[in-house]
Amino acid sequence: MPSILPVEKYRTTARAQFLADQFLSSPVREKSGAPLREIIDQRRLNAVFQPILNLGHADFLGFEGLIRGPADSPLHTPIKLFGAAEQHGLSLEVEMLARQTVLEAFATQSLPGNLFLNVSPEMLALPDFRNGQTLAFMRELNLDPARIVIELTENQPVFDFAAMRDALLHYRAMGFRIAIDDLGEGFSSLRLWLELRPEFVKIDMSFVQGVDRDPIKLQFLKSIQHIAASCGTQVIAEGIETEAELRAVKDIGIALGQGYFIARPQATPPLLAGDDTRHIIHESNTAATQCASFNRSQAMAGNLITHIEPVHPETPIDRLFERFYTNPALSLIPIVAKGTPLGLVNRHHFIEQFSKPFQRELHGKEPCQDIIPGAPLLVEKNMTIAELSHFLAETDSRHLTEGFIITENGSYIGVASGQDLLRELTRMQLEAARYANPLTLLPGNVPINEHIERLLQAHTPFVACYTDLDHFKPFNDIYGYGKGDEMIRLTGRILNWACDPKLDFIGHIGGDDFVLLLQSPNWRARCEQALRSFAQAASLMFQEEHKIAGGYTTEGRDGMQQFHPLTSLSIGALQVTPGEFTSYLEVSAAMTDAKKMAKKIAGNSLFVEQRALA
Repeated sequence: MPSILPVEKYRTTARAQFLADQFLSSPVREKSGAPLREIIDQRRLNAVFQPILNLGHADFLGFEGLIRGPADSPLHTPIKLFGAAEQHGLSLEVEMLARQTVLEAFATQSLPGNLFLNVSPEMLALPDFRNGQTLAFMRELNLDPARIVIELTENQPVFDFAAMRDALLHYRAMGFRIAIDDLGEGFSSLRLWLELRPEFVKIDMSFVQGVDRDPIKLQFLKSIQHIAASCGTQVIAEGIETEAELRAVKDIGIALGQGYFIARPQATPPLLAGDDTRHIIHESNTAATQCASFNRSQAMAGNLITHIEPVHPETPIDRLFERFYTNPALSLIPIVAKGTPLGLVNRHHFIEQFSKPFQRELHGKEPCQDIIPGAPLLVEKNMTIAELSHFLAETDSRHLTEGFIITENGSYIGVASGQDLLRELTRMQLEAARYANPLTLLPGNVPINEHIERLLQAHTPFVACYTDLDHFKPFNDIYGYGKGDEMIRLTGRILNWACDPKLDFIGHIGGDDFVLLLQSPNWRARCEQALRSFAQAASLMFQEEHKIAGGYTTEGRDGMQQFHPLTSLSIGALQVTPGEFTSYLEVSAAMTDAKKMAKKIAGNSLFVEQRALA
């Protein structure tokens, strides 16, 4: 059995020379690695588990086993723990202890389902690990190899590909199953997938996070799911952090999901998914996935999160100095007690203060809570980007420059800075230019057609509404194109207000034509309310004489005067049932017919195509 490495998003780059006997016995290395050696000798590693959710039934397929160093040690985080192990030539010992710790904790808690364990390619192919030691340990714990999934990770090219492939096939023959981690990030994961046909592939979180707002990511996930379905592989979407991401991943048909929205890694993990998660899985609606550009209110502060390992308020100031010194890119260190954020230490101010003569010598042993520079700004992850922008504009300007803390139900989950906010706003503006109608910033033809296809493929019933302004050209001719643009924007806002952002989709084809794709049960009432709202709001745009006359007169091409009624709104609604249409083209043609019928009705009108009714 290879050295299985249960670490969270850390792929070791250990080399064979680090495992050589002469290196391990070096007195210099042994002395410099004393804290790590103490952790190994005292077996002070701790296991945590993150559930992997079945997106079809809302139960847990199993858990990914992860490892942590002692809570009171600078080696608490996986990246520091395994980085120190590599540096001091103790990778082998740490990996073996980590593997045993996770297996033992999994068995002790009698956790149900499967256990996913990470393994690096370097360790996988080493012949010394094919001695059955781990298998014997599992027998003592009464763990069946069929419940263990070897999760292969990599962060460098695999030079001996044949040896690694043979090793994986060897362990599969012993009963273990195989998962390829971080698909889309590694160097040879696609080749491994092709040749090994693993039971699971895990899509890298960079392709999952924001999938509800990025059509390119959405298409990537669809393609991966299509390939997986054709070769009998189950896809696991990693890094699901929002409700919208979970809905989008589920709608694509991906089998499994993992991420903070489902559950965070814990020493004693939950055995059941939360109520909100189960509700999303069991509901029949398809997520109203749209691109971030046209609805900025849907982008959340959680998009800005950078997780920085916090320090306890009793941590010596010297420890903060060491973290800043060893990591030049580190700009903020949060101070947190039992999940509650207490403060935020900014690198610039900290270094400025403690670089003065004797400051570190005088105060280095004091607790860092003594230097908290005032109450931090706390921002809930579900605050919209628009709300956050206004909030920061009205609060102390130092929070924009020095950073703020992002929380979930009041508990620390990460930090962000004003630069992060500006980067997200810039990204949203670029997306707007690519996918949105420039007049209303609503999605254009491509996102509209893609969403119709998603609804059809998911066999989700919905109502497709094609809306159009009646007698709009005469209004534009009489009042001018500026007023005409104002009326189009007004129409877009009214229709947007009529939609439930979690269920319904609005798009702007162009000109005065809009499309609504509604899953709300009360869709008819929403359409009728939109018509009433338009009648009230549009009346303010007409001159009094035109309102009294009920319209206006223009000169036609033949020189004759022609009377036109006041501009009104027509909605043609088509009820789409599963299996009735095969493509967006068919839906488009049918709802166009419904719109034509609506326009035959005088005034603000709703026409519902009856042929789709049971």
